[in-house]
Amino acid sequence: MKIADKIFYGGDYNPDQWDNETIRQDMIYFKEAGINLVTLPVFSWAKLEPDEGVYDFGWLDELMNLFAENDISVCLATPTVAQPAWLSSRYPEVLPVDIAGRRRTHGMRVFFCYNSLKYRQRAAAIAEEMAKRYQNHPALAVWHVANEYGTYCYCPICQAQFRVWLRKRYGNIDNLNEKWNTAFWGRTLYSFEEVMLPTELNDDYRFNPAIQLDYMRFVTDSTAECFENEYRVLKKYTPDIPVQTNMSGYIKKLDQFKMAEKMDIIGWDNYPWPTDDRSFIAFKHDIMRGLKNGQSYMLMEQSPNQQNWQPYNKLKRPGEVRLLSYQALAHGADTCLFFQMRQSIGGQEKFHGAVISHAGHNDTRVFREIKQLGHELAAIGDACVGAYSSSKVGILMDWNNWWALELASGPSKDMNYLSTVAKYYRAFYEQNISIDILGYGADLSGYKIIVAPMLYMLKDNISAKIEKFVNDGGILILTTMSGLVDENDRCVFGAYPGPLRDVAGLWVEETDALFPHEKNGIEFSELLPGFDKRYSCGFLCDLIRLTTAEPLATYTDDFYAGKVCFSRNHYGAGKAYYIGTEPEQAFLNNLAAEICQQAKVQAPFQADEGVEITVRHTETVETIFIINHNSASACVQLGNNVYNNRITAEDVSGRFELAAYDVAVLVRANR
Repeated sequence: MKIADKIFYGGDYNPDQWDNETIRQDMIYFKEAGINLVTLPVFSWAKLEPDEGVYDFGWLDELMNLFAENDISVCLATPTVAQPAWLSSRYPEVLPVDIAGRRRTHGMRVFFCYNSLKYRQRAAAIAEEMAKRYQNHPALAVWHVANEYGTYCYCPICQAQFRVWLRKRYGNIDNLNEKWNTAFWGRTLYSFEEVMLPTELNDDYRFNPAIQLDYMRFVTDSTAECFENEYRVLKKYTPDIPVQTNMSGYIKKLDQFKMAEKMDIIGWDNYPWPTDDRSFIAFKHDIMRGLKNGQSYMLMEQSPNQQNWQPYNKLKRPGEVRLLSYQALAHGADTCLFFQMRQSIGGQEKFHGAVISHAGHNDTRVFREIKQLGHELAAIGDACVGAYSSSKVGILMDWNNWWALELASGPSKDMNYLSTVAKYYRAFYEQNISIDILGYGADLSGYKIIVAPMLYMLKDNISAKIEKFVNDGGILILTTMSGLVDENDRCVFGAYPGPLRDVAGLWVEETDALFPHEKNGIEFSELLPGFDKRYSCGFLCDLIRLTTAEPLATYTDDFYAGKVCFSRNHYGAGKAYYIGTEPEQAFLNNLAAEICQQAKVQAPFQADEGVEITVRHTETVETIFIINHNSASACVQLGNNVYNNRITAEDVSGRFELAAYDVAVLVRANR
């Protein structure tokens, strides 16, 4: 979905804090830095509606007009993330109840019950007032609903709605008892009215994974309905204006594939930790791109300098914001937006970085970097806006699978689904192989390689889709903790990996959990191309019994030394690799290189290590992003084609050298 004919550049602005003179001065700084979009008024519900049904839009009218006069577009936010005090005090049922059963008091943002009818009523009302008032305003470019959803509520309203949700899902109590396996620990229910939310009061959030799993699904559905409550109002008055909400970087809380169904375009906030590997940051961007089948997304927030909420808030190093911004664009973003435009004078985020710092002027390192980036993005224009990526490698990722895997009691408490998926992603990323993140509902037919790390939960006919993919000639990577349970976290009957046994050509007899300090080893009896003789492994070790698969490597230690840990099975026209442990990264890198060679999947160009290359396409233009993450210059072999570097306006070809921490955006017409 193309939202503009340019890259939107800017971010969150909170003019409630500033006088008119400061705001007028900011317009000058914004123009100087190339800012063309601001997001407002995210937290201004109390100012816009000082009492129920009493509205004051005069100050926002002035701002909207001021931005229009300065050719700056507005991402207009419904301010429903932070309800006014009158709403909380007059209707206390809007306040959430925490997992310990305590009703929270007014004050925090995202502190409301998504199922509260009174909250939804007042949220829809202010959304309608804004939509009616600004539907034809020239500054309006995008709608932004609330902010960073993710509250879990355990109030009586949620209790009642959860029972309604379960009745709709299961139909009758006997079916629920079967799906939840309530016979275990004598949990049989005779009425939906006997179902209780999983809280600290009953410990079901820890000891009843089936009910906790359904509760997490329920929270996602409730949140999506809450978003849709405002979405419908906005689309009624502005059907052609895209509507989104920004997803928190902590994405586990809500099933983002489910949330994405309700949005016109994805928005998300990128706040990496200083210790994050660059591949992990790219991985999260590609998750966002994957939520709507490869559609580009909006980077709604990132920090122009240090954050303030981490234990140790490092300054962004010179050029770091530029690299992070281009990495987002390279992986599917159509915007480059910051939190915040001017640094707050008080409150929790007063020390969070901003385009304009507390110094209040443009003579700072950060402002100069933002200004440089703004001018570069203007030069790039719309070449990559609305573009897509062509990937032949897909990684399956599912939130229900994530939740259930980490809710399971055993075999190890250190289960970390996101980290595991990221390791397999990194193996292809470091070779500049484009990767799509796929939900279980995705069409697999266009891919040559599918990676399914810890495919613990089998649902949505995924096993049949995988079987067909391999049978038709695809290459599959399957791992330990695969094919264990159904969508209600009930173990499959028969040997693991359940319905995937034939594709894998094996069954798993036992799985050993290693202590964090323990290691085992992987050893090849016959060295495969591209592999070393030995690798380390740990965490989990499957004891595998082969049926039709061929052994490729064995364990080196413990009572299962010499037993198979890595195998390959030819199935139909394709093949499936099974990794029965958690190998070191070098093993995964070598495996990715080997199967990419088999599948004839290759990087766009040869480049030095530490150089990231991605390609985005429109119908007419191919845009190539080259990012040098090294502290020294690095080279890329471009071949004989001539490309124009949109940043420098220079034509380049052949051996192209890029300075340390530098970026190139190359464009040529599709042939």
